[in-house]
Amino acid sequence: MKPTALVIGAGIGGIATAARLAKNGYDVTVLEKEPTPGGRCNQIIRDGHRFDIGPTLFLMPEIWEETFASLGEKMSDHLELKRIDPTYKVHFDDGLRLELTSDIGKMQTQLEAVDKTAFTGFLGYIAEGAKHYKISVEKFVGRNFYNIFEYFSLKNLPLIFSLKALDKHYTNTSRFFKDERLKAAFTFQNMYLGLSPYDAPATYSLLQYTELAEGVWYPMGGMYAGIQALVKVAEKLGVKFVYNSPVKKINTGKWKVESVTAADGKTYSADIFVGNADLPYIYKELLPDTKEAKKLDEKLYTCSTIMFYWGVDKQYKQIAHHNVFLGGDYKASFDQIFEDHTLPEVPSFYVHAPARTDAAAAPEGQETLYVLVPVGHLDARSEQDWDALVNRARETVFTRLAKEMGVTDLKEHIKFEIVYQPKVWKERFNLERGAAFGLSHNFWQVGYLRPQNRHATYKNMYFAGASTHPGTGLPIVLLSARLTTERILKEKGTIAVQKVAKPSLNPA
Repeated sequence: MKPTALVIGAGIGGIATAARLAKNGYDVTVLEKEPTPGGRCNQIIRDGHRFDIGPTLFLMPEIWEETFASLGEKMSDHLELKRIDPTYKVHFDDGLRLELTSDIGKMQTQLEAVDKTAFTGFLGYIAEGAKHYKISVEKFVGRNFYNIFEYFSLKNLPLIFSLKALDKHYTNTSRFFKDERLKAAFTFQNMYLGLSPYDAPATYSLLQYTELAEGVWYPMGGMYAGIQALVKVAEKLGVKFVYNSPVKKINTGKWKVESVTAADGKTYSADIFVGNADLPYIYKELLPDTKEAKKLDEKLYTCSTIMFYWGVDKQYKQIAHHNVFLGGDYKASFDQIFEDHTLPEVPSFYVHAPARTDAAAAPEGQETLYVLVPVGHLDARSEQDWDALVNRARETVFTRLAKEMGVTDLKEHIKFEIVYQPKVWKERFNLERGAAFGLSHNFWQVGYLRPQNRHATYKNMYFAGASTHPGTGLPIVLLSARLTTERILKEKGTIAVQKVAKPSLNPA
């Protein structure tokens, strides 16, 4: 008889873990509270407009490729990828414009127009980012740590210093660039992880390396196409998905989980259980009260976002696929997000216009616009008037698009608006404090110091997702699925750990 597994949550980590377990001989059932899979990587379809709800950047394609390969599939058979270059158009409030691109000649021209020494600094910065990426993926992000001595081993300690894990990203970036605007242009990517560059480890220069060296891609059909492809593969392997079925309680014995109870009263038993809901939610709302749950209240959390999803009955071709608008006082804006837990006085924001690449994202001659404005997470110490903050964020976007892109009539052409803000992230996705990216990633919350992917007491309770090891971001959560599966197979000894050679990357 096959061993059985029950996965709570059909986010990308839950889907990938379920598929990997099925590939390795498990009979797997996935319970999902929503009517569709994907979690925060989901979509909205309305009046011919298609929006990605959460992530819009397809990064680290080799990790996606390895995931499909481990399941006996080729990514190119399921996803059509197009590279986006320039990666972004970056707008500063003083009028400076930069196009971040893999074209070295264009980068040199742009950077030297700002500062004659900047291109040399850029080459050094990217070289360091390449080193950080290689070490991180091979030695830290891509492996399990079963005890603290493995993490702080004699082999790893020098690598931690090589990664500059104790240095701050913005401070380290200042070694390579003199101009404050360039420092901002090469550190704002920390927001992919919901972090401030003034607090994030310098290790995260790897983000800029991955973008410019490996590229930023777009899957035709939107990011949700990746979810649909993985679900298709999982179902092919025998995974059963049960939608509209939120878990209300995890039932435990002394040393293990016995079953879970869904909202409809149905009970599901299994040999092993994998939690893919937000990890603090599982510990605090589904499992019995433990010291681990209390410790999560003391952890640092990422920021949240105000999201505008606009269906627009006019096309604005001056808006690129990816657009970043940076506010004036860079340091103050991050302090207001991460210390005051509010909307900065001069907010930065990101605009995604997928119809530049994928015409099917909007009706002909129209736009599907996705706008992300970083804000603080919910904080009981400082209650915010979120309606007022949403209104101010919206007007900021209108003002800067009009001033810097000549988009003066956007307000009149918005057919409908859908808004997400921290309370929505908390209520719909059970995200602690409405923190859109889960637990933070400072030095004390990464690697073995991050919540582990197996419960300390209940030995058959495992976790996959953004708030466990190795962290947030779609490709990193795919790694989480691999690591969790490997741990299950190793500890349960039911099936040998599957080894898959790294595929050659050749996106369609």
